[in-house]
Amino acid sequence: GLLEKTRLYLIKKLLPHLEDRKKYHQDFASSTSFHGVHNIVQTQSKTRRAMWLLVVMGSLAIVIWQICNRFIYYFSWPTTTSVYVQYVENVEFPAVTFCNLNRFQAHAVTNLQIIFFLWSIVSGVHQKRAVQDNFSQELNKFLLGNQNFSIKEFTREHGFYLNSSTLLECEFFGKTCYPEDFEHVFTEYGNCFTFNHNDLPQKRRVSASGRGLSLLFDVKQEQFTDDPSLGYTDAGVTYVIHSPKMLPRFDGLGLSTPVGMHAQVAIRQLKTIIQEYPWGECKPDLKLQHHKIYSTFGCLRECKARYIQDWCGCLPFILPGNGTECDIQKFYTCVYPALYEIELEGLCTVGTHNSTCPVPCEETDYPTTVTYSSFAGEKAIKFISAKLKKTPEYIRQNLVHIDIKYNDLNYKTTQQQKALTVAELLADVGGQLGLFCGASMITIIELLEYIFTNFCWMCIFLLLKAPEMPQWNLPSQEQSTHKEEKKGIQEC
Repeated sequence: GLLEKTRLYLIKKLLPHLEDRKKYHQDFASSTSFHGVHNIVQTQSKTRRAMWLLVVMGSLAIVIWQICNRFIYYFSWPTTTSVYVQYVENVEFPAVTFCNLNRFQAHAVTNLQIIFFLWSIVSGVHQKRAVQDNFSQELNKFLLGNQNFSIKEFTREHGFYLNSSTLLECEFFGKTCYPEDFEHVFTEYGNCFTFNHNDLPQKRRVSASGRGLSLLFDVKQEQFTDDPSLGYTDAGVTYVIHSPKMLPRFDGLGLSTPVGMHAQVAIRQLKTIIQEYPWGECKPDLKLQHHKIYSTFGCLRECKARYIQDWCGCLPFILPGNGTECDIQKFYTCVYPALYEIELEGLCTVGTHNSTCPVPCEETDYPTTVTYSSFAGEKAIKFISAKLKKTPEYIRQNLVHIDIKYNDLNYKTTQQQKALTVAELLADVGGQLGLFCGASMITIIELLEYIFTNFCWMCIFLLLKAPEMPQWNLPSQEQSTHKEEKKGIQEC
């Protein structure tokens, strides 16, 4: 049958004789580039053969142990961090966003507590705050009398404003700057203004250390007075230094300068480069819908915006997106509870690669060193008082002087790198093989060929030892007829 024909073919064509197989093994051991094997086969002394066998087996064991260690180390995804300083002729100046610690004008509305309460709900989108429930009845009365009230427009019109009366002096690198050089932005502090924002056609650069941005603010305490019963007790200017491509983030990162003080802010530029997963925690393919540059803060804002849009059918004006703007009633009844659910269930998380918003692969920070002095001295304040036509008492209670400059014209880069690349792994493996066994890539191919040949011979041997297949030939028509006649006779 078919099995017998297969046996004959394997015996004649593929399976060599026993003498040929022995000769093949001996030739391989004598000619292989795997050092030491030919000494085991060719030597006549049993002692020398045993010694070389121990040497080869010991070297092979060490090689396997070292290679396994290198692979285990590689698949632990190790990284190293390098820090280097790059000196440049000029460096890009960061963006600076300024806010008044007093959010609203006191004369804008009779009941400022309601406005502050509303703003606490709105700013909770950025940072969750506890909201007092005893304002709910007053809020309902306020909304009944102000059905078309918009906290966004109210803040824009009656919050902190930037003009020649609040920005008394502005100078960047020896050139005068004006309120028109600042871009309006909403933050948890209400109206804020960004200098050197991302939409400028040409970025401002600094070509000498010790010079930068100098500003003199008038916070106008008599106009902007926050309610101390809600925790707003400070007077001055808060600001955050950030990349022009990034959004201002104040929670835990903002600097503050009180009234009557002169702040000297020395900045440095720090670039951080993080490896992608699994070596690091970043994902280079992540893109944001409403921001040009990926950041965890921008990603977190977009994540909250998506959930609020789905749950409430509207979008808070301080979050990115093109949805319908939420009114105050929606803020109180839906948006704020939605924020609580997002934090409680961990729907928008940051940090690791498997979180909603992992860390960016590259970001730029501006570490600062701030020193303060009183503004100004007894003799200087008379000169400033005559120049600005303000009383010395008014200057001490309302003016804030801020100088922001680079400490040195360089930037520091902190880069996370792979501690072991694929090329280095192959070099380590090849080095171990060459050191202990004298093996190379050609040696590996020889061994694979030898193993494959013996594997084929083993398969052929097992096929030849297989039991014979039973004959399942069907009976012919004559045999079938004969059986039927015989069966009929027996029945009769």
